[in-house]
Amino acid sequence: MIFDFENETLQVKIVYYGPAMSGKTTSVKFLFSCFNKENSLKSIDSTVGRTLFFDFGVLKFKGARWDLKFLVYSATGQDFYSSTRPATLNGVDGIIFVVDSQKKCFEHNLRSWMELKTLFGSEIYNIPIVVSLNKYDLLELNKLIETDFMTHINSSRFKHLALKKTAAINGEGVLDSFSQLVKFIFPQLIVNLKVNN
Repeated sequence: MIFDFENETLQVKIVYYGPAMSGKTTSVKFLFSCFNKENSLKSIDSTVGRTLFFDFGVLKFKGARWDLKFLVYSATGQDFYSSTRPATLNGVDGIIFVVDSQKKCFEHNLRSWMELKTLFGSEIYNIPIVVSLNKYDLLELNKLIETDFMTHINSSRFKHLALKKTAAINGEGVLDSFSQLVKFIFPQLIVNLKVNN
């Protein structure tokens, strides 16, 4: 978190993290569309639309005195570019961990989570995190139940951890997940997100 006293702006870094194809980029794109900022989102994609390094965009909100400036990133999930993920996480204030809720992806989700945990060590328990259980619009038979993932990550150890069901393809739960993370970062703040152009 960076305090810009000259411009009375508080800068916050949020990273969407998770396995490849879990819906990180789709989530970020929908989030920015909520504030008519989709054109300000920068992505470095491959020829088949996969994120190579990260997506990046800035959301600004007007405060009574201080403004909030959110730097929003999504880390690539592709293992070939795994070396870029620590740099994307550097200085992070909050994480939205995007889980692919398909049962067949359970091990991929855990592997990505363990990588995140390894990068932060015990400090991870102090970082505000929202688990976005994405693709929850799929058939019941093919998806994880909430406790499957939360039990495996020992969720009770975290200071600020929540789970939200999302369907990024249609935006369901995406803004709610972001708002929950903002509440964790600023517990004294009444979250009423209005874009400052």
